[in-house]
Amino acid sequence: MTRLDLARLMARDAVAARAGDLKLPRFVTSANGSIVAAYHSDAGLRAAMDQADLIDADGMPLVFASRIFSKTPLVERAATTDFLLDAAALAAREGISFYFLGGRPGVAARAAEHLRSRFPDLKIAGVRHGYFTDAEEPMIISAIARSGAQILWVGMGTPRQEIFAARVREALPGLAWIRTCGGLFDHYGGGVSRAPYWMQRLGLEWLYRAAREPVRLGWRYLVTSPLALYHLATKTRG
Repeated sequence: MTRLDLARLMARDAVAARAGDLKLPRFVTSANGSIVAAYHSDAGLRAAMDQADLIDADGMPLVFASRIFSKTPLVERAATTDFLLDAAALAAREGISFYFLGGRPGVAARAAEHLRSRFPDLKIAGVRHGYFTDAEEPMIISAIARSGAQILWVGMGTPRQEIFAARVREALPGLAWIRTCGGLFDHYGGGVSRAPYWMQRLGLEWLYRAAREPVRLGWRYLVTSPLALYHLATKTRG
């Protein structure tokens, strides 16, 4: 699927959810090299992702692996940061409402304002930062359900966001999608820049991010990248 295909599926599911034909929200998530590596080492993440309805490729290494090892390769990278704009443009036209959950306090709200400035007709039913306790979770789920949102974007980092999405979907009938999105809100509300386009095309965005945040991300990529390449090379099928 292309990003546009994905946005159109989102819109169709929103219509189905309004009509009561979609009994539970779809759990939609994404994978990159880091997640591929974590999937094979973290049982909790693996159990959550195995419940996903749709997993798109948020990393060029997955696209490259599919081109080498698959008869039907992935069409393109569906980077979540780019997909949000496709989804927001279509949502603004179709009257589909979003809810943003995640990020540091204030970040999701600033991301919402940024998107409203780009898409004035976009409906954002609510925002909430991702720092909450287990005891607060029922209150947050109730607020999301009351908001009338159709697409819940969850940006709380892996594996927390995937485990959360798999666990709460049955408590949120009426939603069309629960869409995990990692650090998405930081890009639109937290001042985090993206890699130059040429680095994205070559699958080097991870290197850009590691150089920008060597303490937090450098070691992670140093460890996970070789593992991801191993799993992609030995387990890619299709």
